[in-house]
Amino acid sequence: MTGIVEDPERDLILTYAPVARRAGLLALLALDDALARLLRTTREPALGQMRLAWWREALEKLDYAPAPAEPVLKALQAEVLRHGITGASLVPIVHGWEVLIEEETLDADAMRRFGEGRGQLFVAAGMVLGSRGDPLSAAGQGWALADLAHNLQAGEERATARDIARPLLDAAGRAHWSRPARALGALAHRARLDLADTPKPAGAPARVGRLLWHRLTGR
Repeated sequence: MTGIVEDPERDLILTYAPVARRAGLLALLALDDALARLLRTTREPALGQMRLAWWREALEKLDYAPAPAEPVLKALQAEVLRHGITGASLVPIVHGWEVLIEEETLDADAMRRFGEGRGQLFVAAGMVLGSRGDPLSAAGQGWALADLAHNLQAGEERATARDIARPLLDAAGRAHWSRPARALGALAHRARLDLADTPKPAGAPARVGRLLWHRLTGR
């Protein structure tokens, strides 16, 4: 899964978030990036489950103890929990990633569980940003599954992930997004663009123009 090192398109999208709340969105995406990196660098399923269990426990402890000397956890405690979100409520994101370790093959049910878990990142981010009636759950699930499809090698699994993601992202794309949450709406639109049969490359003028239109209109 994507661990963003250089991603000008995502950097542009993050500027859509309210300045005062942008650090919270960055902290949540850093959590997602850390979990993606964990899976990429772990070859033994048992070890991967142990490392994910550490993250689950660490997130839960944020609700009653100072964060340890781990930058992602410190940022979450400082920039996310102050918006009424609990560390325990972020644990489903870890459960979503865990599906990829637990399942030898990814059928439609496993992919939905992955999307529902990882997609909770959008729900939490919406609370941080001050979302008002936006389709956070559908957008988050579609975004997660579109990214999964991009990284799957097996053609049948990739097609299944795309088929599940499309209607979720279509629903999110039809909504009028509130101004505070337009960074999330733009991430969903970008995921939808990535699912095109012949997607334009990242940074292409048509893609950037679509993202800017969303910033201006919420559509």
